[in-house]
Amino acid sequence: MTLPRRLFLALPLSAAACVGPPPPPRDFPPLHYDYLTKLRLNVAEIVLADPAPPGPLDQLDPAPPIPALLELGRDRLAAGGSAGRAVFVIDEALIQQVPGGLQGALGVHLDVLTTEGARAGFAEARVSRALQGGDDLRGALYDITRQMMDDMNVEFEFQVRRSLRDWLQEATTAPPPPPVETQSLPAP
Repeated sequence: MTLPRRLFLALPLSAAACVGPPPPPRDFPPLHYDYLTKLRLNVAEIVLADPAPPGPLDQLDPAPPIPALLELGRDRLAAGGSAGRAVFVIDEALIQQVPGGLQGALGVHLDVLTTEGARAGFAEARVSRALQGGDDLRGALYDITRQMMDDMNVEFEFQVRRSLRDWLQEATTAPPPPPVETQSLPAP
């Protein structure tokens, strides 16, 4: 059986009509944490160490892990002292394709150094995630990065508060209220 020529030419058009319009382009907002309370350390400066080279999928990721981690360090850490420094180091920032999806791991540490350069304290945070499926690689990369960064934000703050509590300063700089004085009252 042979198909009429018109029907044969119309098949690709009808198949394309069944697919429907392409999905709208997805929005990938930048990952920022500057709306959260700063972790103010009793050091004169915060240094973001030079990160490792990017991973193989970073060029496809709308929010690559290394710049996102550096942004986390800038957004969350603040210096409030007059001596010493804190060094924010990215130990691991990798996302890789695995059968059925993506797998990622992030690791950072924060060293507090005295004026002489001796290590006075540190905090370390690590997170990992797996993401199954997903036809849109860019969207899947963004999703796993955002999820790991949300996890890292929580874990990093927890570890800094736990391990560097002696180096943390109160968020407010307002002076304490004056002491309450007592005054004798006359008898009724």
